[in-house]
Amino acid sequence: MTYTVLVPDNVHPSALDVLNAASDLNIVAPGQMSRAELLTALPNADALIIRSASKIDAEALAAASKLKMIARAGVGVDNVDIPDATNRGIVIMNTPDGNTISTAEMTFGLMLALARQIPQAHATMLAGKWDRKSFSGVELRGKTLGVVGFGRIGRAVAKRALAFEMTVIAFDPYIPADVAADLGVELVDLDTIYQRSDFISLHAVLTDETRDMINKDTIAKMKPGVRIIDAARGALLNEADLADALKSGKVAGAALDVYPTEPPPPDDPLIGLPNVVHTPHLAASTEDAQIVVAVDAAKLIVEALATGKYNNVVNPAVLKQ
Repeated sequence: MTYTVLVPDNVHPSALDVLNAASDLNIVAPGQMSRAELLTALPNADALIIRSASKIDAEALAAASKLKMIARAGVGVDNVDIPDATNRGIVIMNTPDGNTISTAEMTFGLMLALARQIPQAHATMLAGKWDRKSFSGVELRGKTLGVVGFGRIGRAVAKRALAFEMTVIAFDPYIPADVAADLGVELVDLDTIYQRSDFISLHAVLTDETRDMINKDTIAKMKPGVRIIDAARGALLNEADLADALKSGKVAGAALDVYPTEPPPPDDPLIGLPNVVHTPHLAASTEDAQIVVAVDAAKLIVEALATGKYNNVVNPAVLKQ
């Protein structure tokens, strides 16, 4: 039997090499597809490999009458309607390992840029100015970093922070205390994160509980002059509340790689604030990471179609149906 694998997003060509090497696969990978093109192609697809650009919502799933599985070349599956996919018996898999280092390094780069105001100083040099007085920063050494979410990426960030002689505390209700302790990290509750941290780095998954977790009430618990980094999910932050805190000085600065709506609208309250560092969702955008996640996603699909074995399943309940 020949299966059709649809790749509606731009993925690294290494993924296509893996798919083409497998037998009995019809590969449809024209490059980035429009919404209309995606909906037209979905009825013939047995499997999907996606990145973040294609939205696999209820409309798309309804069109995908043959679809058996989705592999995400990356970690987040916010662009997939997981409950609807599960109800339809569609297995969703991701590739959680491939972009760990790229995201951790980006997070740390944002932290350094925030601490030393590197982008702002660079902008003044481009404008022909020599302004040393406006950009007095702070050292990371001796500061406390609060890591919210202590999975693969959170742990990788913690290791780098410890190398910079920071004190690292972490919150994650699903991680045993001894896992953190083995790394030299103290596992604490969220209030302690807010009260003790000089820097807070967000690495939590987006759920109903974590949405808007950084808001006016939690910011009120934080140290004056705290700095916040988010390279995980934009909706973890209440943007209006954070903007108010940045303007008042309660929060000294923020470094953001993700946004609730991407790209952010022109009236985004954080765009244009002088104490915010912005990047356009680049954390996983290294060639190294894109090769790994693309290849891993392709291997997930090949193995599942060939053997019926599923790995890295995001919706395990579907396997019990």
